[in-house]
Amino acid sequence: MAAEPSRTAAELACQPSCWRRAADEAASFADALPRSGERVAVTGCGTSWFMAQSYAALREATGDGETDAFAASEFPVGRTYDRVIAITRSGTTTEVLDLLARLRGATATVALTADPESAVSNAANHTVVLDYADEESVVQTRFATTALMLLRTGLEARGALPAGVKSAAEAAVDAELAVTQPLPEVALGAEQWTFLGRGWAYGLALEAALKMREAAGAWTEAYPAMEYRHGPISITGPGRVAWVFGTLPEGLAADIDRVGGALVADGLDPVADLIRAQRLAVAVAEGRGLDPDRPRGLTRSVILPGG
Repeated sequence: MAAEPSRTAAELACQPSCWRRAADEAASFADALPRSGERVAVTGCGTSWFMAQSYAALREATGDGETDAFAASEFPVGRTYDRVIAITRSGTTTEVLDLLARLRGATATVALTADPESAVSNAANHTVVLDYADEESVVQTRFATTALMLLRTGLEARGALPAGVKSAAEAAVDAELAVTQPLPEVALGAEQWTFLGRGWAYGLALEAALKMREAAGAWTEAYPAMEYRHGPISITGPGRVAWVFGTLPEGLAADIDRVGGALVADGLDPVADLIRAQRLAVAVAEGRGLDPDRPRGLTRSVILPGG
């Protein structure tokens, strides 16, 4: 009898439907989402921080307004913003709650969370609840990408997506492919993976590498795609993969081939391509006899002493 799929595998497979729901509901959260021209900061911890980086770069690329991204523990509270968005699945992460408390009364704050009953609902001025995208597994997959898709749809609704960035509907179609198509054999059999991306796709490359480390304890790295030639390419070689999210920079394929590495770059929407990296992390973890639902040393939320 075949083993049942991990909880993580089941949760990441339903992302297309989560994204479509987020896109459908985005208009109802218009008051919470950034307005054109606002100076915005986006924050979170771990996976949420990488989603913050991706959204910040995408919003700036649209010309919609200056947008920064920070880990909650490193947020520059002396800097002035019109709005701060905190992405926190559990709504209980100590660094996020501490930051929102420091910003109270001075800056408009928005929390994207999966738990409407968590402490963050009282800590932020606005709360956007994505409970349908919550996970039982420790590792984040669908909540993070659904939060990003909601924010991305807010930009799309104003016609602000930059050229070459797909609509939410198109991204969901790519996500269906990412869920069902076989993973590249070269990636499944590799010993090392380097994830690359330009602009807003760089945050997704960082997240892909984190998923591989969390779930599979794998040797992974992530870099801006144009920085890869400035040193990191030296780690690539036979049996090792360079995986590019989004547009493949000119000449990079030849450089990877020159050092004997394998290239994965299939032109999917970058967030949809992240699903494939999530699936890869699960497959590598299971191949190593690890439990991708409960990675070593991790818990669903980091709550610090006194937090």
